Amino acid sequence: MFLSITIPNTQHRVGASLFAIAKANKTTMASTSNSGGAFTTIQERVVIKKEIKKSKFIAIAGHIPDEKSAMSFLSQVRDPRATHNTWAYKVGDQYRSNDDREVSGTAGKPIQAAIDSSGIDRVMVVVIRHYGGIKLGTGGLVRAYGGIASECLRIAPTCLMKTKVPMGVEVPSALLGVLLHQVKSFHVEDMTQDYDTGKDGISMVTFKVDFDQAEKLEDALKANCSRELKFYKR
Repeated sequence: MFLSITIPNTQHRVGASLFAIAKANKTTMASTSNSGGAFTTIQERVVIKKEIKKSKFIAIAGHIPDEKSAMSFLSQVRDPRATHNTWAYKVGDQYRSNDDREVSGTAGKPIQAAIDSSGIDRVMVVVIRHYGGIKLGTGGLVRAYGGIASECLRIAPTCLMKTKVPMGVEVPSALLGVLLHQVKSFHVEDMTQDYDTGKDGISMVTFKVDFDQAEKLEDALKANCSRELKFYKR
């Protein structure tokens, strides 16, 4: 089951990059509306099977956090014994599809259209076909691939996910305890502390927070800790 989102894997770079920005005294105050958003994705992998004119179709839909994960997903589910392993995926504004030797435009594009119609993001659908000896024609192929992909996505359990915004804040040692308490109350992820900031008595705390909570968290820290805190966003 899919439980959380991985944004392009910059976790190991977040603290270092924000710290570098702080050292250079370059502050980026990006609006949270431009930093991410919410999207609907699949909670768990779904498989359905259907026979159409003696050909066996198997549709498999699953969550992919990024484009790099798509080929890994394909390698996990494809059947080397099948006649065709066709597919399409959507990650934000990025789309790709493949007919895998079916007539051009009769498999990948209908699967992609099914994904578009579903409103689901960060998803890949692979449709496997075992040829049964009866040709379906171009129209029949489009209906078969698009139909089973749509049905697979229609029954898939979904959830609403929020993208995370990397943030950092410079904090005096005397206020560190209060700040950490406030930050944790916003259920942040990947929180780290760096005491080597080059500034006496100043630490850098970095974390990721839901895009729609970034401004609220900043306001809370200013109100409960100090309005002089320096924030860094990416």
